[in-house]
Amino acid sequence: MSGTETLLPYLKEKKTEEQEPTIIVDSREANTATKIVKGLKERGVNIKTATLEKGDYVLSDVCAIERKTVQDFVYTLTRRYLFEQLFDLKEVYPKSMILLEGYLPIIYKYSRIQPASVWGAMFNLAKNGIAIINTTSYKETIDFLYVAARQEQIVEKRAPIVHAAKRVDTISDAQIYFVASLPNIGREKAISILKSYQTPLNALVNVDAWTKTVYGLGPKISSKVKEVLNAPFIG
Repeated sequence: MSGTETLLPYLKEKKTEEQEPTIIVDSREANTATKIVKGLKERGVNIKTATLEKGDYVLSDVCAIERKTVQDFVYTLTRRYLFEQLFDLKEVYPKSMILLEGYLPIIYKYSRIQPASVWGAMFNLAKNGIAIINTTSYKETIDFLYVAARQEQIVEKRAPIVHAAKRVDTISDAQIYFVASLPNIGREKAISILKSYQTPLNALVNVDAWTKTVYGLGPKISSKVKEVLNAPFIG
């Protein structure tokens, strides 16, 4: 599609069954976002549900959408796994996006999270190639998903395809994945830890020394990791 084209001609075309897109929806998302699924069906979208390893809506072989409400997005920042989740999605679907549903200025009402943290997270996602779409309601979410799916499938002739999540192919990949899964670590810090300690076992044994040997790791992070490592499992 050239830069001079717009969506307008495609939206004005007479709709036919063949021209309506298909959106693959994660089965968990379909159960919790019933209004969105219903609205898409009313627009003529063919909905297929599947258990997706990554993303909530698959629009094509290169584009998937992760939907979060603004409240969920802010909460996720306190859990520190948002970036890993979205970067993994981008590895599988290069044109992945995050859709934030809700009134964004509400971030100024939260007491536990500074607005600067939210803007910083959004900046880092955009800087790393993950587009951010903000809709104010589920109705706008329906409109966006519908237009985006038509753009991918009707205009650019791409088919929605479920890709399996990228598997760990080497021992190094497995080591990074293991260390990155610890609280507040993530991929970049995991690599730094492994470079400092060579093996995951050596890193865990020396967790008390992380603040001195690994740049960017403070006492709060190492303390949380130690808490997870030492707490009895309650099944």
